[in-house]
Amino acid sequence: MARGHERRSEDLPRITEGAALSRGAGRSYGDSSLPASPEDIVAGTRLADRLLAFDSGSGVLRAEAGVLLADINRLFLPRRWFTPVSPGTMFVTLGGMVAADVHGKNHHRAGCFGHHVRRLLLRTGGGRVVECSRDCERDLFRATVGGMGLTGHILEVDFAMTRIPSPWILRETERVPDIDAFIAALKQAAHNWPMTVGWIDCLARGSQMGRGILMRGRWAEEHEAPRHDPAPLRRLVVPWHLPEIVLNRGTVAAFNELYYRWHRPSAKPQIVHPEKWFYPLDAILHWNRIYGRRGFTQFQCVLPERSGPQSIRRLLELLTAKGAASFLCVIKDCGEESDALLSFPTKGVSIAVDMAIRDDTRAIVDDLNACVIREGGRIYLAKDRYTRAEHFRAMEPRLPEWERIRRAWDPDGRIKSAQSVRLIGDRL
Repeated sequence: MARGHERRSEDLPRITEGAALSRGAGRSYGDSSLPASPEDIVAGTRLADRLLAFDSGSGVLRAEAGVLLADINRLFLPRRWFTPVSPGTMFVTLGGMVAADVHGKNHHRAGCFGHHVRRLLLRTGGGRVVECSRDCERDLFRATVGGMGLTGHILEVDFAMTRIPSPWILRETERVPDIDAFIAALKQAAHNWPMTVGWIDCLARGSQMGRGILMRGRWAEEHEAPRHDPAPLRRLVVPWHLPEIVLNRGTVAAFNELYYRWHRPSAKPQIVHPEKWFYPLDAILHWNRIYGRRGFTQFQCVLPERSGPQSIRRLLELLTAKGAASFLCVIKDCGEESDALLSFPTKGVSIAVDMAIRDDTRAIVDDLNACVIREGGRIYLAKDRYTRAEHFRAMEPRLPEWERIRRAWDPDGRIKSAQSVRLIGDRL
């Protein structure tokens, strides 16, 4: 894969001049933050991490695109503020959160991160530095949020933080016997809980297909929470790549059985550390090494509510038949679709599954994408590495409008990535 020439500086406006792509923390699972060509210049944003302004009345924070979510949390959690939407890792930049229009466990209530963004400052492919919002250059704003960095280099972000009663999470867990019960429980929990997520044993078959653990959460009230603030957690490290034989159907099935049985059928509410709730995988550094030297990919799709609960069963049956399932399969409830043109979620259910890379991974993704297209769903670009251009166009009717806006601001196609070449047909 092309590496490009990376520039790094605190001065984002300077290093983005003539750059083909901006790169933040590089936490996308696919090729969206990789340059299309070895000759391309990449603007590394991580040194541009200043917090520029904060209004304690409205909660609006203005910051440079390179600041990490982890640093925002470190500074604002003790002050009882939190980002309105948080993805599954805190090691992501603010610019990356906008580019992927990240979603979290509260999508059914709060929508995507872009819903809370007030203003963006970016350098377009044509070279101009432009402010955009829902009131100013609205088309550019809607194409940039969720646009995977392909409409311009994000320089600054204004967004509204959320007041929280304490920095702790109150969590309940429940063991669910099958996928039909899981969908029903997920939808029921959405009425009463601001945050929900589930783990699915996607190796289970027959009457147990889709069994798993449903987790419900909310911010603990002040009288429910410990008086002290959460201390930084210790992190484990996977020191080397494990042999590929370690992750096989037998070991994954054994892990899934233990994890399922470890949870009681219905657990009492617990007060948990916010990082354990929002970022469980961040507790293990280099956890990707578990999958061996070939690594892994993640397939994440959303199946719309109109396709019915049986669409989830059909997808799980396909995953199981292909032997592609792993120990990590996450299910989430999604709310209404965003006005951002390439934003991922729509009203329905999201499924995300990690897959160790094998010789047949591309063929498996082809089959999964064909299923998603039949069900009227779509994939998440921040997780994608193998989708074909024809499949992406078949599942994304909003793409022509997004392309029209992108061309208006970058007529020469200067901003591109390895992913945009593969999925959209950008020229090298």
